Amino acid sequence: MRRFVTSVLAAGVALVIMLVAQSGRRAIAADESSLLQIDNEFVQAAAKDDKAAVGKLLDSDFTWTDADGKTRTRTDVLKSLPTPALGNETGAQLKPRTYSQVGAVMSSRDKIHILRIWAKRPAGWRLLVYHEVALGQQAAAAAGPGVSDCQNPCKTVPFKPKTEAEQAIIVSWQALETGVTNHNASAWSPHIAEEFVMLGSTNDHPLSKADRIATLNLQKQTGHGSAPAPLVSAQMFDFGDAVVMTSLHQPYSGKPVHVSRLWIKRDGHWIMSISYQTTIQAAPAKTS
Repeated sequence: MRRFVTSVLAAGVALVIMLVAQSGRRAIAADESSLLQIDNEFVQAAAKDDKAAVGKLLDSDFTWTDADGKTRTRTDVLKSLPTPALGNETGAQLKPRTYSQVGAVMSSRDKIHILRIWAKRPAGWRLLVYHEVALGQQAAAAAGPGVSDCQNPCKTVPFKPKTEAEQAIIVSWQALETGVTNHNASAWSPHIAEEFVMLGSTNDHPLSKADRIATLNLQKQTGHGSAPAPLVSAQMFDFGDAVVMTSLHQPYSGKPVHVSRLWIKRDGHWIMSISYQTTIQAAPAKTS
């Protein structure tokens, strides 16, 4: 009898777990559906130069970074709407992701990639970040000076965290950048989501977590310097278990870079999920 009761209880627990999982999947699917719907509304309105329609969808902290690295505020955009790099995005590949109060839509066609990060506000989804990257637009700059020179961002950054989440993200970021500097994939990997993707003006294709690990291992073998570009300034937008980070970096040589990152809290740890990096073409280049 006791064995029968135990079996029934086990089956009941398994059923509850299955129902919770199914409910979670339905919620994610519903979020992605509503996200894609409003994202398409924005794309079509922007392609038609409909400022009124676009304005209704923009967050108050919205920024638009084009493929040349020029960043505009919401006010700038509504005065003169930039031309979207992919137009109305006919034939573009769309990859949506939702993380609780944040949604990301990655759109691409050929070498042009666009990241749109949406925030779930009381009034609904609002667009916080629009970021274009043209892959291979600029040749990679010379490598950084090496392990011993990574003070910023590995040990110190010109950014003062305002919340516990921001502080934890800085700690995670410094740890992963120290791993990059030391060519230590094992130290870098725990701070990166499995679905991680990185795109930049100096890359010729999107980089996955596996790609970055392979690069770090190769750099370890060759001794190739890989100190990350120092941070100049940053902003963070906290949405609970997801934080959007926009920042400006100045490589040791070459032009500055505007970066949009998405951090997520998973199993109690902050990890990076998305990184889009665009070189600012109009800025002067730093010589090493």
